[in-house]
Amino acid sequence: MHRDAQLPERLQSLRNSVQHNCHISDARYASDYTLCVYLLKMREYYRWEKGYAYSDTLPQEQIGLWLTEREDFWETLENADFMPVEIDGRQYDPFDSDAINEALQEYQLLYSAGYGNKAKPHFYLARREKELVHKDYRIYVSAEEYARDLTAPPAMSLSNRIYIRRESLRRMLWEKIEEWRWNRPDNAMGRAIRYYDFDNDPDAALEAMTETEIDALVLHEIGEVKAGETLGDQWKEMIGSFPRSRLELLARAVRDHLADSLSTLPRLLEQNHPPSLHFYFANLSGIRKEIYPALLKAYDQWVKYGDTAELERQIESGREHWMRLAEQLMEIHESRVRTAWQKMETLIQSRSL
Repeated sequence: MHRDAQLPERLQSLRNSVQHNCHISDARYASDYTLCVYLLKMREYYRWEKGYAYSDTLPQEQIGLWLTEREDFWETLENADFMPVEIDGRQYDPFDSDAINEALQEYQLLYSAGYGNKAKPHFYLARREKELVHKDYRIYVSAEEYARDLTAPPAMSLSNRIYIRRESLRRMLWEKIEEWRWNRPDNAMGRAIRYYDFDNDPDAALEAMTETEIDALVLHEIGEVKAGETLGDQWKEMIGSFPRSRLELLARAVRDHLADSLSTLPRLLEQNHPPSLHFYFANLSGIRKEIYPALLKAYDQWVKYGDTAELERQIESGREHWMRLAEQLMEIHESRVRTAWQKMETLIQSRSL
C-alpha cells in the first residue's frame, strides 16, 4: 500500500507540499554523502517510499530505475523555493513548526522543520504517537511517517521541544544491524545487538531495541538543549557562518560531546543499562572519536573490567574541557580575524582529549 493512502483525502495536499520541500532539500544536499553512504540511504529511502518491510528482498532493477528517475527529478528542483504548508485553506511558512502543529492537533499529526549538519533543511510529517513532559522539556514521539527527506534524523530539538521519530529510529537501527551482519565484528555494535534476540525473533528484537533507544535519544536531545542554553546565540551565529566544511563538523562534534557530558552519559551510567551504553559508543562518529580518544579508552576499560570509574572521571573532566573549548572557539570567531576558521580547526585538533 502506498503511504499516501494512509492519510485522509483532505490532507493529501498537505503531505504533497511537505514532501516537495523534502525533495528540494535532497536536491541541494544529497551529493554531500560519500557514494557508499548515499547508495545505502537511497536503498532504504526506496524501501520506505514503496512500503517494503525490512525482511523483504528489494527488486534491484526497479531500484536502479527509481534512482535514475529521482536524480533527474532532483535536478529540476535545485533552484526551487520551499513551498508554504497549507492546512484547511490557510498557508503557513514551512519553518513555522509551532503554528503548523497547532493546526494539526485535531488530525493527530506531527510536523517538524529545522536545520541539521551543514545547514541542511529537514522536514517531516508523521502520525503523532504521544507527547511527554520532562521538567522544562516537551517531548513529541511520532510513529509512521508520511513525508520525509533522505537524511531523516531520528531525533531533533528546537528550543525546549524535542522530536523523536520512531520510524526513522527503527530504520536507522535496522541499517546498522544489517551493516554489522556483513562481517559480525566484535565491537560496540555487536555487543549492543547481543542483548536482543535478532536471530530468532527479529521483529520483536527490533521493537525492543527501538523502545530502549528512544529513551537514550531523549537524553541526548535534552543535552543538546542544555548545551544550546549554555552557549547561547553566539554559538548559533558562529555555526551559521561556517562554510560547509570540516570545521563545521569539528565544531558540531565539540557541542555533541558537551551535550552528552551534560545529559546522556551521566544518565546512562546512572541507569546501568549496558545495551544503551554499548550502542552509544557504536554510534560515535569518526570525528567525535578523533577528538576524544580518552573516552574510547575509558569505554574499553569498562568492557574489559566492568569498571565504570574511568568513564565517570571522563564525563566530569570532559564537561569542563568541552565547555572551555567551545568558549575559546567563540572568542576566536568574535575576533573576526581573517584566518579565524583555520585557527579554530587547528585548536580543536590540538585539544583532543
